[in-house]
Amino acid sequence: MMELGFLILCIGAVFALAMREAPLWAWAASGAAVLLVWQSGVLESAAEAGEAGGIGLLAALSWLPVLALAAMSVPSLRRTAIIEPAFKLVKKILPKVSDTEQVALDAGTIGFDAQLFSGKPDWSELRAIPPIILSDEEKAFLNGPTDELCKMIDDWSIRHYDKEVPDEIWDFVGRHGFLGMLISKEHGGLGFSAQAQSLILGKISSRSPDVATIVMVPNSLGPGELIEKYGTDEQKEHYLPRLAKGKEIPCFSLTGPTSGSDAATMRDVGYVEKGMHEGAEVLGVRLSWDKRYITLGPKATLVGLAFELFDPDNLLDDKIKREGDQIGITLALIPADHPGVNIGRRHLPTGSAFPNGPNSGTDVFIPIDWIIGGEAMVGQGWRMLMECLSAGRAISLPASGAAGTKAMLRFTSAYGTIRKQFGYSVAKMEGIEEPMARIVEAAYVNEASRAVTAALVSRGEKPAVISALMKYNATERMRQSVNDAMDIHGGRGICDGPSNYLQSAYQMVPIGITVEGANILTRSLITFSQGALRSHPFLYKEVQAAQNEDAEAGLEAFETAFCGHISYSLSNAFGAFFHNMTGGIFGNVPEKAYGTSHYYRQLWRACRSFAFTADLTVALLGGDMKRKQKLTGRMADALSELYMLSCLLKRYEDDGKPPEDTPVLTLSAQNSLYRFQQALRGTIDNFPVAWARILMRVIVFPLGAPYKPASDKLGHAVVKAVLNPGEHRDRLTRYMYVSHDVNDPTGILEVTLTKMVAAEAAEKKLEKAIRAGTVRRYHGIDWIGDAVTKNVLTEREAQSLRELESLVAKVIAVDHFDPAEVKPHYIPLGHNSKSFEDIAAAE
Repeated sequence: MMELGFLILCIGAVFALAMREAPLWAWAASGAAVLLVWQSGVLESAAEAGEAGGIGLLAALSWLPVLALAAMSVPSLRRTAIIEPAFKLVKKILPKVSDTEQVALDAGTIGFDAQLFSGKPDWSELRAIPPIILSDEEKAFLNGPTDELCKMIDDWSIRHYDKEVPDEIWDFVGRHGFLGMLISKEHGGLGFSAQAQSLILGKISSRSPDVATIVMVPNSLGPGELIEKYGTDEQKEHYLPRLAKGKEIPCFSLTGPTSGSDAATMRDVGYVEKGMHEGAEVLGVRLSWDKRYITLGPKATLVGLAFELFDPDNLLDDKIKREGDQIGITLALIPADHPGVNIGRRHLPTGSAFPNGPNSGTDVFIPIDWIIGGEAMVGQGWRMLMECLSAGRAISLPASGAAGTKAMLRFTSAYGTIRKQFGYSVAKMEGIEEPMARIVEAAYVNEASRAVTAALVSRGEKPAVISALMKYNATERMRQSVNDAMDIHGGRGICDGPSNYLQSAYQMVPIGITVEGANILTRSLITFSQGALRSHPFLYKEVQAAQNEDAEAGLEAFETAFCGHISYSLSNAFGAFFHNMTGGIFGNVPEKAYGTSHYYRQLWRACRSFAFTADLTVALLGGDMKRKQKLTGRMADALSELYMLSCLLKRYEDDGKPPEDTPVLTLSAQNSLYRFQQALRGTIDNFPVAWARILMRVIVFPLGAPYKPASDKLGHAVVKAVLNPGEHRDRLTRYMYVSHDVNDPTGILEVTLTKMVAAEAAEKKLEKAIRAGTVRRYHGIDWIGDAVTKNVLTEREAQSLRELESLVAKVIAVDHFDPAEVKPHYIPLGHNSKSFEDIAAAE
């Protein structure tokens, strides 16, 4: 019995040492203590002790691992035996990080994503992220000019008749400073926080994606932000006040026919030379470029341009970094009316109305002063873009994704309640409850993660990894929500017209999926691959050490990182196995986690499993991760679920843990853990190294897969709670534009839903009479009048039902047109518009 107890104690000691990342000397000392107790005979009876003479050799050999650990505790011996060989091996097999990759890795900051990669998240770091906080000025703007703008928008006219955003909208957003929200007040802008920008963009998006786009682009990656951060004083003084008030309309030209997702391979080129400008010879750049998909391009007065710069005659300052005559990617500002600039033609991305089109130029000369930041910033364009993208990508598309899901929830919950078939609201049918529950979950998750991410940017972070996963998750959830809403609306959703409030979102979804890094690329190549390097506590330090040109300094840095990495790996392996064997009941929980402690424990457990799997994936695949995109995509999904669940818990706490929201949190958390599990299972089942695949299964799923998706019963409760007007429904759809105008296609939903709830008792009486045959409901019969005559309804009840019937008829009505109205109103081919053959011939 003593032997069994001693064995259990030894196993516990191993787990404790590993999970606490104990140093080598602690392992050696613990091993020595175990051997001394074992070999002292304390655990044996007298008879056994007398027969123990034959174990001398075994006893001696058992000290070898302990002596090895003790020897490795001596820095000089450890360096000679382990560190130097490992350092040489890593330097040999490690693929060199390219300059563009290095810039992308260095561009952003590391935030809460590092806590998730560590396997031991510090919950105080999560709780320290500010809740939604707006200044009085920001609140007034959100509820004043933003609401006023939303009321002005006629989405159908913009999409169908005009095929462009009308001038009065452009004038309004320019006059009120919408285009300069990120420009500082010092330079004439509003200087709003990232949180305020996110909410303002979201509210406009819930009304019109086209109008949201013209506000979004100037406040995202583009001339305004680039000039604010990197421009010369002259550029700031001249352009920023004009951009802030809409006197200049900017676009930024990055993508070209051969450089899409791989933008760094652009063929657009500039050569430094001297040329004539305004009657004088000046140092400048002669440019040739061909860009496409440029949002706001056809309307722009100021073109931001990215190009590869060369200095064949060495005219630039000798201190500027170069490789031969190649300076690197450079950014410039070019007035759209500058000679040689070809701009104005339009693409039609999914038939949307916001301006988007190509631009080009051949042998266009610009003075060196037009480079953003002047001569001092030549060759720095890629760094500038990546630094801005790390923050910008965390705001615009997550804001529109959150707004889109909230709008789908608001509209579909109302329509599903109003629309009746088989005698009751379609939203109460189980078949409809399933997609409706997905919409509720998406709205809750998207808003939770949007708020946390915007708060990170507001306090100065540039969360490169988080912004990548937010971009693809927010837009994918929006896509699913829009599809679900279309399914629930049925024919009402697919027939376009002035009363259709889904079509604009349906048209714009593919655009959100594609821009700022296509979701397929962002998921499979960027999120986990860059996250593993940037957010892993030791990996990037090892890479930097291996690539350090100072070999001695590199070896010293590598030793520190490598030893830490070994301890980290052991900690995660033993920690993951321990928490998975014990069901996560010993997971770390923050203070006052009343009602959420279970999910904190499971999140802690999941982080342990993720950190172990991620570490082994990076160690074994190395540079091959770029090719194993299915695996890295699944790991990106797993990381995403950890972040989203963290945001869910924070939102629930920041909102004061309202009891009405508990079912939504529970459903969202259970589904998040299940999706996390499936992502890890997919990674492990398809891992190319057999022994690692077995090890991962044993450590991550020792007792099988523990998580299941939320139950149908919980989904029913979640949907039921959003079908009636009230605080809960308002909270789930907060910060979106809500109309109560019966002449507005979404406003009539709100009015009708409220009146339907008020008239519920009278409606039940009428339905009962109809089922009993007392009252007949057919065209040409006044069935409400008959119900009054037969004392089924009172006059007052009849009046409310007549009003309700009229409203319902408008809600479920489908637009129809005279055939002449639906003929194309744009200029057909052959009438001043180039055909495909014309374009091909010209090329």
